[in-house]
Amino acid sequence: MDRWKGRVALVTGASVGIGAAIAKELVRYGMKVVGCARDVEKIQKLADECQSTGHSGVLVPFKCDLNNEEEILSMFAAIKAQHKGVDVCINNAGLAHPESLLNGNTSGWKNMLDINVLALCICTREAYQSMKERSVDDGHIININRVTFRMCALQFSLVYPRRAATMLAPRMSGHRVVPSTDVHFYSSTKYAVTALTEGLRQELREAKTHIRATCISPGVVETEFAPRLYRDNADKAAASYSKFKPLEAIDVANSVTYVLSAPPHVQIGDVQMRPVEQVL
Repeated sequence: MDRWKGRVALVTGASVGIGAAIAKELVRYGMKVVGCARDVEKIQKLADECQSTGHSGVLVPFKCDLNNEEEILSMFAAIKAQHKGVDVCINNAGLAHPESLLNGNTSGWKNMLDINVLALCICTREAYQSMKERSVDDGHIININRVTFRMCALQFSLVYPRRAATMLAPRMSGHRVVPSTDVHFYSSTKYAVTALTEGLRQELREAKTHIRATCISPGVVETEFAPRLYRDNADKAAASYSKFKPLEAIDVANSVTYVLSAPPHVQIGDVQMRPVEQVL
């Protein structure tokens, strides 16, 4: 990680969970990290924590609503003006709504597409253009292909009666479709991230650049994700993390630094990680 000291990383969704852990680790390794989210106060607290801990890098909070392309473009313009540009882009921000395919609300579908797919693509495009105009040939774009969570015991017993004793059906959403109507549309946005990352790798290769692209797909991670998805059902949210030890946000952050620390000629294209006890 020594070669990344002093260089600029953008981390989206950096206020909590995986994004906050990634931002903190990159600062610990000496990077200048622009952490963006709508709740910039949480990032400011994290920045103060990093400073008081004595980390060699710096965390720069930036308020940005990824639903709004103009705000994203303004953020990249500010990064260019204040920090010259982006060398590493971590597309971490993502969300889910419990909207089924047969009865879901269009507004929920659109919100998932806007954040999980379109905002990721806009940030990727702008990060690449930032690297290209400064002749940065060793940059890195990392997409965090977010996780799903366990189905509740009742759902699992109905779908997999012979395996109901385990009460587990977690899957990596960008690679498998969970048999739960709550997350089918969400899973489609994660499949898109898998395809987009591979398409990005191909376009970067065709552009004859050594900028790397990686997709990191974690299994069940204990974060604020399930409580936000099931904000009206605390028991269901709690059950998402209660049956076995899930991954922690720092585990995913460690996978990011592992990918970044690979030699410039080595591209780690895909990382799939999950708890040891996770079934699927």
